[in-house]
Amino acid sequence: MRNSESQIGASRPLYPVIQPYNYRMMAVTGNHVLYVEECGNPNGIPVVVLHGGPGGGCSPGMRRFFHPDIYRVILFDQRGCGRSRPHASITDNTTWDLVADIEHIRKELGINDWIVFGGSWGATLALVYAETHPNRVKHLVLRGVFMMTQAELKWFYGGGAAAFFPDEWDHFAGLLPAEEQHDIIEAYARRLESDNEDIQIRFARAWTEWESALAALEQSPNRGTVPASYALAFAKIENHYFRNAGFLREDGQIFKDLHKIENIPGSIVQGRYDMICPPHTAFRLHEHWPASRLITIPSAGHSLSEPGISSALVTIMDELS
Repeated sequence: MRNSESQIGASRPLYPVIQPYNYRMMAVTGNHVLYVEECGNPNGIPVVVLHGGPGGGCSPGMRRFFHPDIYRVILFDQRGCGRSRPHASITDNTTWDLVADIEHIRKELGINDWIVFGGSWGATLALVYAETHPNRVKHLVLRGVFMMTQAELKWFYGGGAAAFFPDEWDHFAGLLPAEEQHDIIEAYARRLESDNEDIQIRFARAWTEWESALAALEQSPNRGTVPASYALAFAKIENHYFRNAGFLREDGQIFKDLHKIENIPGSIVQGRYDMICPPHTAFRLHEHWPASRLITIPSAGHSLSEPGISSALVTIMDELS
């Protein structure tokens, strides 16, 4: 059992936002069509970026962690979110569909193997993909580790995080009758699947705002209203995955399958005060993954935009080049 934490070199700033040199709508199974973009150097080191959620979608800011002359960066919106279609669809939308989508994209783009870069749910998906297709992964770069276990879901939706954010929890859970608050995920699912669009949007926004309120160590007092379209995709898809325990065969599957990636190098970046995905999980992952290193950021929470986390990720990608 290992418990060492790696040090990282001098911090580096984010790169400027670069424009895609290629983007397309790519048809996959189940009548889904994915938005896929490429930016950087077409002949560079391939890296695929897996966004969070599930249901979060990718953004231009996610291109900023990679030297544009060195990396061929592939980003895509996972099923049902962002610019992928049909919007907010949970039909034919499982972890295994997404793993198949990643492989489909790799083959379509003529890539033999690549670096896989993901945070939060993106880290979950990166690990499942690597355990399924270990020969296609050169390095895993993970941030804010989430392993889709019942313990993690209980922490975030069963009162653990609520102890630190009682006001936000009161707004989130308080929308439900007291007799339904023992199972937040299931109770929200009934509202998100309502035939009444106003109810869907109200609860989708509350679901999304609960998570965003806990994302950064220092929150802006003016977060604004989450757009309805984004909230519907984020909440419906994330709730769908959590209700189904990530569609994994058993609780703790990712941990149990770590032997499949024991020789794949990995870099784990974790905020010390991450309230969405507490550091214990990243620490445990590092202990059981011989080829990994763990970088804990002292003054950071969960968000990709935390300065210390952003800097560490840029530094890692520069070192891997």
